[in-house]
Amino acid sequence: MNASGPGYPLASLYVGDLHPDVTEAILYEKFSPAGPIMSIRVCRDVATRRSLGYAYINFQQPVDAERALDTMNFDVIKGRPIRIMWSQRDPGLRKSGVGNVFIKNLDDSIDNKALYDTFSAFGNILSCKVVCDENGSRGYGFVHFETHEAATRAIETMNGMLLNDRKVFVGHFKSRKEREAEFGARAMEFTNVYIKNFGGDMDDDRLREIFSKFGKTLSVKVMMDNTGRSKGFGFVNFEKHEEAQKAVADMNGKEINGRLVYVGRAQKRLERQSELKRKFEQLKQERVSKYQGVNLYVKNLDDGIDDERLRKEFSPYGTITSAKVMTEGGHSKGFGFVCFSSPEEATKAVTEMNGRIVSTKPLYVALAQRKEERKAILTNQYMQRLATMRALPGPLLGSFQPPPGYFLPPMPQPQTRAAFYSPSPVVPVRAATRWSAQPSRPPPYPAATPVLRAAAPPRRLLSNISTMRQASTQVPRVPPQAQRVANIGTQTVSARVPSSPTLRGAPQYKYSSAVRNAQPMGHVPPVVLRQVGEPAVHIQGQEPLTASMLAAAPPQEQKQMIGERLYPLIHAMHPSLAGKITGMLLEIDNSELLLLLESPDSLRSKIEEAVAVLQAHQATETSHQSSAAAFLQ
Repeated sequence: MNASGPGYPLASLYVGDLHPDVTEAILYEKFSPAGPIMSIRVCRDVATRRSLGYAYINFQQPVDAERALDTMNFDVIKGRPIRIMWSQRDPGLRKSGVGNVFIKNLDDSIDNKALYDTFSAFGNILSCKVVCDENGSRGYGFVHFETHEAATRAIETMNGMLLNDRKVFVGHFKSRKEREAEFGARAMEFTNVYIKNFGGDMDDDRLREIFSKFGKTLSVKVMMDNTGRSKGFGFVNFEKHEEAQKAVADMNGKEINGRLVYVGRAQKRLERQSELKRKFEQLKQERVSKYQGVNLYVKNLDDGIDDERLRKEFSPYGTITSAKVMTEGGHSKGFGFVCFSSPEEATKAVTEMNGRIVSTKPLYVALAQRKEERKAILTNQYMQRLATMRALPGPLLGSFQPPPGYFLPPMPQPQTRAAFYSPSPVVPVRAATRWSAQPSRPPPYPAATPVLRAAAPPRRLLSNISTMRQASTQVPRVPPQAQRVANIGTQTVSARVPSSPTLRGAPQYKYSSAVRNAQPMGHVPPVVLRQVGEPAVHIQGQEPLTASMLAAAPPQEQKQMIGERLYPLIHAMHPSLAGKITGMLLEIDNSELLLLLESPDSLRSKIEEAVAVLQAHQATETSHQSSAAAFLQ
């Protein structure tokens, strides 16, 4: 084969039908004896990174690629014969169908190699494949020749010939649209009629007698089971299309053996499946359009809530067309659906009911989504998160690196011991001996000046560590490439860059009002840096909590991190019920909980709602106990 011919990359091969476990290393070991290889790439799924079953191999010389194609095609790797062809970057030749031949009625013993050997005598073959499934060959395949003339010679010679004692059909490849158009034109001139639902009391002679009045019948067949009893359907083949059309028009919907029968054009299984699939998709789209924006998904339902209770809870917000709690074995699965008559009512219900506590559990309410939509959204979110993590530069994940010749001035040591935390869950910052600087510029401050150095993040907070509030801060001016936010305790001060740099002269500092008269020789607490723009939840005695910290934590620890910050706030309002209320609120989605922590009014409202539910539950239990005591007396 001429590797340098038009349309072929000089030395690039496509290798298909690969086992999922085949890697670049295995392919290199297999193909390197053919000649020097420039690159190998196994194509993989973007999200799962699983092999797609094909690869590209680029050789240095076309002759080496041609040698690999001639000597290694259909070799077995990990139990599968591989299929090699010249890499076609331009799909035009493949999609045009020029030179592509279709073969059917193949024997099960014929594989890719046998088909290639059989048809290679008629010309150069670009691709050769027998279509298979998990059970083996499906009895048909394709051979793509380099030229149309070679394909024509193969069709003229092989069509109707015997291959392994089976007569094969060989013809030009036709696309699905061409086949459907051709079949549709043929179908309009049908002569074969399908009849069903006439019951078990029917045979060939009686069916011929019923339909012979419409014209001459070539064949009549009632399908029978193993016992010789009618299956309830059969076929009648007329001589002319007009006769078959008249039989369909007159007999469809008529009564035979006391049953209404269906009479219509006989269809092949593939055509019938395609038609049913098209109708199903149409009904599915109509249903989606009908319920778009009005169907709500409700989860975290209490086990005692049934359809009627669900309808009752949502009925104040509009007309409900259906309400269903999903069950399994008679027990609630914890979620259900509520459908309203208009999108406005559904939107109002989502706004009012999402997070509301019903039977001691807060509900999650949102617009219902199809499984495909939800999967696509989750995949997109995962890929965005992955891309964001990959795009983070090194300094954002590590400690602050001061420019050469830049020094941090000392700050006074506070009386109370303070703990400082990095808002990033990756690497926190703590004090060390001194700043690093250029050797040529001596430091104007003593060697005790602290330096930021990375350390492992604390897993749990110690009880004897408290957070310093209203700490004195002094934030150096930072060049644009190192802009950060200094975060000390609960104070956050943004560092900005002046329009004209002044780093060469005396250092420029910004002092807070609490340290205007501070002595410059005191001990310096560390300055903790975090990325600009990410809000944090600050609770006294707790590490500042950000959305990135929560996302980075394992799922089983996320609720615990939020609970550690919720409990003290709830305990300050209702000490005796703090544990129960915290457990109830932790049933809410994490994003909603972060909003509650940031909004004291919303949190207070949610706590009071939980208290009301607990009090009502306690009153119910008290009444039951009183009734039981009275009954026992």
